Amino acid sequence: MSVIPKFRKGFGRELFVLVLPIVIQNLISASVSLTDVIMLGRVDQVSLSASSLAGQVQFLLSTVYFGLGSALTILASQYWGRQDRLTVSRILGIGFIISMFFSITAALLAVVAPSVVMRVFTNDPELIDAGAHYLRFVAYSYLFAGLTQPYLSIMKSCERVTLSTVVSALTLGLNVILNAILIFGLFGFPRMGIMGAALATSLSRGVEFFICLVDYLHQRLLPRGFRALFVIPRSLVSDFFRYCIPAFFNDCLWGLAFSVNSMIMGHLGSDIVAANSVVSVVRELITTVGFGISSASSIMLGREIGEGELSRVRQDAGHIMYVTLVTGIIGAILLLMIIPFVPGMVILSETASGYLRIMMVISSVYQIGQLVNTLLIASFFRCGGDSRYGLRLDFLSMWCYAVPLGLISAFVLHLPPIVVYILMCTDEFAKMPFAIQHYLAGGWIRNLTRNYSE
Repeated sequence: MSVIPKFRKGFGRELFVLVLPIVIQNLISASVSLTDVIMLGRVDQVSLSASSLAGQVQFLLSTVYFGLGSALTILASQYWGRQDRLTVSRILGIGFIISMFFSITAALLAVVAPSVVMRVFTNDPELIDAGAHYLRFVAYSYLFAGLTQPYLSIMKSCERVTLSTVVSALTLGLNVILNAILIFGLFGFPRMGIMGAALATSLSRGVEFFICLVDYLHQRLLPRGFRALFVIPRSLVSDFFRYCIPAFFNDCLWGLAFSVNSMIMGHLGSDIVAANSVVSVVRELITTVGFGISSASSIMLGREIGEGELSRVRQDAGHIMYVTLVTGIIGAILLLMIIPFVPGMVILSETASGYLRIMMVISSVYQIGQLVNTLLIASFFRCGGDSRYGLRLDFLSMWCYAVPLGLISAFVLHLPPIVVYILMCTDEFAKMPFAIQHYLAGGWIRNLTRNYSE
């Protein structure tokens, strides 16, 4: 008996068309992050560790953008399935309002009180000083990203996934070039080190915003203008808060918990922070395909729900789960294979290099659980309108399990840093049985659309 399921005709092509541009975009983003790590790692370990900790602000914002993008996709993909373009434009307007609130807040904190922000993540004076300089220069990128990320998320929901890939390729490629020039002082520019990396990020994000603005003014998919964006029916706002805000809060709480974990490691020494900054980027690179499948499945299944093809949704979800598991196993093998080569890519102490090798082994297993849970919670449950279950599950696994476990093991039991890291990586497998059981029950598939256009 074959373990490979029989896919319906057209399934592979539909999924591939959506997945490929998203994977390319994720791959570009992860590659740029890896380049940042390598470049700053060639400067010194302080710059690498400080940028990693200061980058937690950007990580939290990225979590907000990801959560908001997931929230927008829940309704936008279903309304796109029934071709209600005006409602999709209004959903974009909701996204702009929420995104800019968080972006402006983060930018003000980074400019006005960067040292205070850094003290949240570490008590090392050298890391605080370097990270504060980084935050002042990178703050402007938050404002640009607050406008571009909701727009690109909505374009993905409208199956225009190539746009994000092209924009990412241009702006993130520019980021790499500017990084090299400003970090190392090439072509007569001053050698700025960690501040150069931050400035490169702000400049490239500015270019990204300009491209998206030009595209919005010329696109024909959605109606344009203030009324199309911000004259929003009260019932649509109510639906957004009912079905989408739980997904948004889910990702925000998850990101905050992840940052608490980084804060814990930030108080355990520069060696574990430096090792974690490297392994996080490598794991991100390895999981690009799996997370691309998750993002694409939200769009694909959400459209099918909006079209009323509920039996096809159940069939396609099972096939997507199979593909994700295969992808995770391949990723685990790749992570194990590259362990001998990764420590030599950056300048690390002997202790940090030892940590890195162990963390790579742990990550090879961890990323499988991460991919499966992300597919179920952030894709299947959300596109079907059942985001509240994921919120409850992630809250319990992170805030009632992983975070207390990390705090107790680090500051009460005073366990070795690598043991603390291993314990905090068990959260994905603590929640996986509950996520799988909820998926198999099948009650997560719901059509959420209303008739706003008539």
